[in-house]
Amino acid sequence: MASTKDAPKTLQELEILLKDDNKVKVAGVDVDGVLRGKFMSKDKFLSAASSDGFGFCSVIFGWDIHDTVYSRELLISNKANGYRDILASIDLSTYRRIPWENNVPFFLVSFLDPDTKEPLVVDPRGILKITSDRAAELQRSCYAGVEYEYFNFKETPASLAEKKFQNLTPLTPGMHGYSLLRTQLNNDYFHSIFDQASRFGVDIEGHHTETGPGVLETALAYTSALRMADNAILFKFLTKSIGMQHGIVPTFMAKPWGNLPGCSGHTHVSLRDYHGKNIFAVSDAELSTGRLGAANDDVKFLSEEAEHFLAGILDGIADVMPMVVPTINGYKRLVGGEAFWAPNAITYGYDSRAASIRIISPPSVPPAATRLEIRVPGADMNPYFAISAIFLLGLRGIQKKLKLSTPPMSELSSEHKKNGTIKMLPISLEAATERMMRPKSIAREKTMFGNVFVEHFGGTREHEVKVWNEAVTNWEVERYIELA
Repeated sequence: MASTKDAPKTLQELEILLKDDNKVKVAGVDVDGVLRGKFMSKDKFLSAASSDGFGFCSVIFGWDIHDTVYSRELLISNKANGYRDILASIDLSTYRRIPWENNVPFFLVSFLDPDTKEPLVVDPRGILKITSDRAAELQRSCYAGVEYEYFNFKETPASLAEKKFQNLTPLTPGMHGYSLLRTQLNNDYFHSIFDQASRFGVDIEGHHTETGPGVLETALAYTSALRMADNAILFKFLTKSIGMQHGIVPTFMAKPWGNLPGCSGHTHVSLRDYHGKNIFAVSDAELSTGRLGAANDDVKFLSEEAEHFLAGILDGIADVMPMVVPTINGYKRLVGGEAFWAPNAITYGYDSRAASIRIISPPSVPPAATRLEIRVPGADMNPYFAISAIFLLGLRGIQKKLKLSTPPMSELSSEHKKNGTIKMLPISLEAATERMMRPKSIAREKTMFGNVFVEHFGGTREHEVKVWNEAVTNWEVERYIELA
């Protein structure tokens, strides 16, 4: 992966970097994409950095986003093993300093099995490292970019609780996508996100208002897949931290309001060879007319390998939906479908924002910028799992030389929905989890996520569904309490 600027390569370099510090902040990532970490004394940190790591309670893989133990015992952390420690291995390549916390040094960790010292397969950073290693076996490197949309509210954690999460005050009123005027109302907050991200080693490519009251969109700069996932997680952390300083709560919830567009986590992907060449690009000789043998005009400026990669995603995305859309609320974004710019079918198309997979290739971009934009994920995705799912499916498509079996969006009509040519995505976490966990699921294949991951992560999603099914919502009370 791409190291951060000034990341130490040796213990001696690390000691020099920390010579004026007395503490270090460290964090890992749980299955919901929540950073779990702590401060360590410099001496303790250096001791851990010079060995396999330090003990970290495995309960972060045994409880949910609100620290409630899962409904049934799962493999990694449970009563039977006493919620034992796992090994937190410090990744020196992730070094940065937190500018809004007096420049305290910060490192991410990956979690290892304490017995085998192998990456913990359910650890988000671990599974993406495994994915990158599988690409490396094919002499390929994974590259990605993430765009986040997020609502912002003039609230605090205390006011959210006091209001019972109702009647929240948006940062600005009205629908103002790409507005230069609306950012003037909260200039310090808007600029601080960009500037602090740069200081924090999370490079931003674009930053603007999106349509919706108080909505912003930020595109993170394209980089290697693991670095991209790290940057995506840390972008949420910095935005929420900066928001606290300004009395603002940003939310990356996928669908905060039923009558407004949701928040996407559009993910861009491509493969490169070891010389840095984009494998998805066509050759210079093919630029004038397109690639001979392409399945259709929409993919004629993609390489054959990219077409196999695309076919792989289309073939298996329905089986890995919980890795791409992991929350109850995320499926509310998809149900609205075309009305709210969210794809709910297995579709693709050249430069099509109506498709699940948008092909970005010549003639609209130079060959080197050729890539696929996966538009299914919401902003609540765990970027490690989503990026892993996309690349594992694509690599599977390459290895199996899968062919495109459906026409692109440009050749589809309403009739194709009626006759089943267009396959729909699962529209609930319950349906998606059942599909992922079925015996013949593509997600269970050894070259994909495998049984251990599917059983554990599937169990966490079953817990999420159980908690949802047990909840009584305001909608139900308002609808039935008087008239039922």
